Amino acid sequence: MPPTPHTTAAHRTAYRAELALDTGEFHEPRRPDCPWCGSRRLRTLLRTPDLLQHKPGTFVLEECRDCAHAFQNPRLTAEALAYYRRDFPQDTLPVRILRTRAGRGRHLAVARAMLPYPEPESWLDVGTGFGRFPAAAREVHPYTAFDGTDPSGRVERARALGRIEEAYRGRLPDLVERLRARYDVVSMLHHLEHSPDPREELRAALATLRPGGHLLVEVPDPGCWFGTLLGKWWLSYGQPRHLHLVPLSNLLDELDGLGCTVVCVDRCAPHVPYDLTGAVALRLAGRFAPVLAAPFALDHALAPLLRRTRFSNAYRVIARR
Repeated sequence: MPPTPHTTAAHRTAYRAELALDTGEFHEPRRPDCPWCGSRRLRTLLRTPDLLQHKPGTFVLEECRDCAHAFQNPRLTAEALAYYRRDFPQDTLPVRILRTRAGRGRHLAVARAMLPYPEPESWLDVGTGFGRFPAAAREVHPYTAFDGTDPSGRVERARALGRIEEAYRGRLPDLVERLRARYDVVSMLHHLEHSPDPREELRAALATLRPGGHLLVEVPDPGCWFGTLLGKWWLSYGQPRHLHLVPLSNLLDELDGLGCTVVCVDRCAPHVPYDLTGAVALRLAGRFAPVLAAPFALDHALAPLLRRTRFSNAYRVIARR
């Protein structure tokens, strides 16, 4: 529902009050080691403010020199993360650009990636939001029952709209006992980067799968060369809302350690051509929309080439339990 003048004025009043907050209290203590491999050889990738909502605070993304895992350090507390995710500006240009990866065409392509495998009877979409992916995926898998999880009330709205059959509000690790061994497919589409503990999410996802079921993961690729080229203006860094960016090799090793068989790795198809457009939109704070025509055209013209190089901005993994 679009904001009304009344709600917009109320939000602005609240934001003015929040500008006086001590943002140092928003963070947990800085950790001296990598949360993925334990190495203490860390380097700072970037420091940035909130470029989407312009709420107060500065955020640091660090990278492990040994395993290349990138993570927010110090990390936001749960309460602070909820604050930065609240009132997310869905109608700003940068967010609309981000949502191009969540359009119907993209969702259909992801759903088709599961066609080579047995037709699933049941599918759980983790972090489903308003259920747009299940709504599109049903066109490809018409005999599949789609359910969804989400920490917010959006998942209940998705059920009310008929996009999913069962709605589970909360984090998947907290729901796993209710959902154990229930699904043939579990999808996590641009979800792990928002999780405080990606490994916990992966273990929970596998626990909800039936033996022989498939886990479908799609995430930003922290090895994408656009990150180096654009720095804090790269949309996929997503500070302060992205807590972890997992390199492909780390995810593959983790799935292997959990007893999975990786049946598909794709660094081409998940690429969405929005990197240059998003950087310009962030730099201009969403103003001067006509200026975006040139980077938009360049993103799309280069996409067939870039998706086959390390400029590809996302990857997809399908693993069988």
